[in-house]
Amino acid sequence: MGLLGAGIAAGLAALGAGIGNGFLFGKYMESSARQPELEPKFKSSALMMFALVEGFPILSIVVAFILIYK
Repeated sequence: MGLLGAGIAAGLAALGAGIGNGFLFGKYMESSARQPELEPKFKSSALMMFALVEGFPILSIVVAFILIYK
């Protein structure tokens, strides 16, 4: 049962992060195309948000390992 829970936790977290990053960088490209002079500001914000979005799957993988080796 722990292996199933670990797989579901890691898989759903990766799916959510992929969707979130897709929306994030889609809006980043859209805003950079509309206002190219503000692109460096958008880039720093997008990279910061990318790190926050990717933090959740990393934590879920840790939880998955805890479930596996419990």
